[in-house]
Amino acid sequence: MAKTKKKTNAARLLDTLGIAYTLKEYPVDLNDLSATHVAEAAGMPPEQVFKTLVARGDKTGVIMAVIPGNLEVDLKKLAAVSHNKRAEMVPLKEVLPLTGYVRGGCSPLGAKKEYPVYLDESAASQETIAVSAGVRGEQLILAPQDLAVAAKATLADISR
Repeated sequence: MAKTKKKTNAARLLDTLGIAYTLKEYPVDLNDLSATHVAEAAGMPPEQVFKTLVARGDKTGVIMAVIPGNLEVDLKKLAAVSHNKRAEMVPLKEVLPLTGYVRGGCSPLGAKKEYPVYLDESAASQETIAVSAGVRGEQLILAPQDLAVAAKATLADISR
């Protein structure tokens, strides 16, 4: 009998909201969890594969930045758009306890707690984008506007 894969919290959230998505599996390389490598493994352009980064604002606390795999988060821009004076990346050891997700499998959807999500405005120029499904080796492919609705994300210029 075929083993059925357990749906991730992110996929369940999209199901609940009635949002269409596709799951795309890719081979995981534990030595290279970069978004550009994921894009290559998934056969997608890096500007279409978005990575989820966890940051902390000095006023608002934990925030998530969702940016194209080939770019870097601009912490000054992220701070400004999230009404903080400063924003800094959360130490890697805090990502799992805060979100329930591991590095290389962090999704802007279905985290342990609902954090403010900021989606890079470049997503709007793509027909579909990919974000982590919440586990390494699996991406959710969906329309950027659907991700914005599901994550209650703010579209903003947050990368460089």
